[in-house]
Amino acid sequence: MRTISVFMASFILAVNFNNAFATTQSAEEIVKETADSVIARLTIERTELEAHPEKLYSLINELVIPHFDFVSMSKWVLGRNWREATEGQQQKFVSEFRTLLVRTYAKALLEYSNETIQYLPVENNPDSNIVVVKTEIHQPGSKPVPINYSMHISGGEWKVVDVVVDGISLIATYRGSFASEIRKSGMDALIAKLTERNTTATNVATQ
Repeated sequence: MRTISVFMASFILAVNFNNAFATTQSAEEIVKETADSVIARLTIERTELEAHPEKLYSLINELVIPHFDFVSMSKWVLGRNWREATEGQQQKFVSEFRTLLVRTYAKALLEYSNETIQYLPVENNPDSNIVVVKTEIHQPGSKPVPINYSMHISGGEWKVVDVVVDGISLIATYRGSFASEIRKSGMDALIAKLTERNTTATNVATQ
């Protein structure tokens, strides 16, 4: 069963890793060693986070967001529209895209319910700078959900650039919807739509 809660909860577990070991340990080792500490944090703070969902934003910004390469993700998700955008549009898009993912993860984080993570052989193509950490998420009574994390080295640290859940790429999914909006109304309209959506969601969470 492919669910957003499984996807995002496991995604949060996988992308939080220790910068100090990023260039000396494999991506898989970093993911494994960090998962236990993240699960412990969720367990300890669950009551408080359920009472104050807005605190999830701080948690995600602390544990997850520093380990994304949002510029590369934005370039890939926009394709040629990135190259055609002004520098100001690019910066604004990166900011709003980041906020979009933060609030999406925040909503899913509380739904994490101790799924089991199985690690599969890592895909490491010598002709590519991308390493793919392959996992399966096991839930009682459900088929395992394959989740693959594409990472590369940026600034001496491993950074997440895409996640593929049950064959569906996060980047590819957003690329289609963003491209459609840009064709329809233009880049500024897409950015305005993301800003409005993010602002509304944030206001609801903090009420």
